[in-house]
Amino acid sequence: PDPANRNTFFPHKRVDSPQPQKASYIAASYVKFLESAGARVVPVMINQTLEEYKTLFNSINGILYPGGDASIVSSGYANAARIFYELAIEANSRGDYFPVWGTCLGFEELTYLTSGKKLLSKTNTSGVMLPLVFTNGSRESKLFKGFPAEVLDALASEPITENSHELSLTLESYNNNTDLRKFYKVLTTNSDGKTEFVSTMEAYGFPIYGTQWHPEKNAFEWTRPYIPHSPSAVKTTFFLADFVVNEARKNFHKFEDEEVEKRALIYNYNPVYTGNIFAFEQTYYF
Repeated sequence: PDPANRNTFFPHKRVDSPQPQKASYIAASYVKFLESAGARVVPVMINQTLEEYKTLFNSINGILYPGGDASIVSSGYANAARIFYELAIEANSRGDYFPVWGTCLGFEELTYLTSGKKLLSKTNTSGVMLPLVFTNGSRESKLFKGFPAEVLDALASEPITENSHELSLTLESYNNNTDLRKFYKVLTTNSDGKTEFVSTMEAYGFPIYGTQWHPEKNAFEWTRPYIPHSPSAVKTTFFLADFVVNEARKNFHKFEDEEVEKRALIYNYNPVYTGNIFAFEQTYYF
């Protein structure tokens, strides 16, 4: 595809209680998040072979690890994330620009993949909106430097980042781990009133990024009262999406032919309305 129509892709996690003959799912909000910035989406299926993952890696332009509650060590989600992380490190090291984004569980997965250790701690951060605490110089980071000043000011002063996690990477754990400290720059922190934790980070030498909070929810999820929908909150969704997709546009992988690409696209699947029974308004089942 031409650079204006690059694809961005993500693995999805196993379902705790899947529908009959359905082993995994992805919230449709992640798909809408990427599509809103001009990307096309392909789901990365769990439990594929290494060769299948390598072939897909060479066909896609970036990867997004979504949120959820799968194991970051031993699940199908974790295995796919590990393979694509390792392929991305290798590719970027030889000049093949390939971005990796992690949201919530994806953020947590990145901390494990980089450090090789489970460093997360329990925090009281399930279903809360928080303003971001920016670290020195972080507004000029790769991630945030393209944001309008009024959106950055809103992020710093208004509770417009939605948190739905029970585990966090505390600032203390980050500071005490050499691998994380050398690999990631902390862009923002937050606190549950007792514990300070990392909420946004970007790698120093690779296009690898993570938010512990959910930028996709502000514009596309309505099932919970603690999801912010203010103008600044929605703008945050779209500026984050724009950043992620523009990172993917720097990659020039492509499918072997148009028919293979068409069979891989998310358009082959239909989202189901689940807002009446589930945390997500719409869900793709696989």
